[in-house]
Amino acid sequence: MKINDFILKEIKALTLNSSVKSAQQVCKDLPITHIPVVEDGKLIGCLPESDIQTIENKNRTLNEYTYMFDHFYTNEKATLLDLIALFADNDSNLIPVLDKNLNYVGYYELSDILDAFANSPFIHNESQTLIIDKPKSDYSMSQITQIVETNNGKLLGAYISSENIDNIEVTLRIVSEEINEIIQTFRRYDYNVITQHEDDFYLEELKHRAAYLRKYLDM
Repeated sequence: MKINDFILKEIKALTLNSSVKSAQQVCKDLPITHIPVVEDGKLIGCLPESDIQTIENKNRTLNEYTYMFDHFYTNEKATLLDLIALFADNDSNLIPVLDKNLNYVGYYELSDILDAFANSPFIHNESQTLIIDKPKSDYSMSQITQIVETNNGKLLGAYISSENIDNIEVTLRIVSEEINEIIQTFRRYDYNVITQHEDDFYLEELKHRAAYLRKYLDM
């Protein structure tokens, strides 16, 4: 299924002439964080549900409250990851969609996008998750890919899951029958392997040595 198949039109966009009462009623009936406001087919902005509820005069029109509008949207070429980032950045569960002529065509709902991501091969393929860490100055995605593939693994996907001033953390989804070889190669290239795997012989050896040391100290 294409991501555009998730564009919805069930919630009718309001206009600048819509009343506060009608906006509050939409929010009462539907669990949405924002309502798109459209005029002549163009998106004017998104009115936050939290602000709508603070307006006491229900007979006024939304034209008087444009200063409350948030301004965010996506286009028809957005990817799943683009949309997830946009939802998070705007703390919203609804993202308006515009076509190439900037006309309003509908919206995405957060629940649909998360379901699509959860059902993607990136999540569902029989693969393993590996989290690695390295200084930013030494980070190289091409090197990461090479390490996985030279050890007969397949890299399904990767994303930067954390970063600070010095280091960058990358989460990998890998298909491999020899994950231990990949782990050891990352260590040889000075990557810190954060994920623990049952077949990580290096960690098992450290555990045995630690147990032996404790036994020695207890003598």
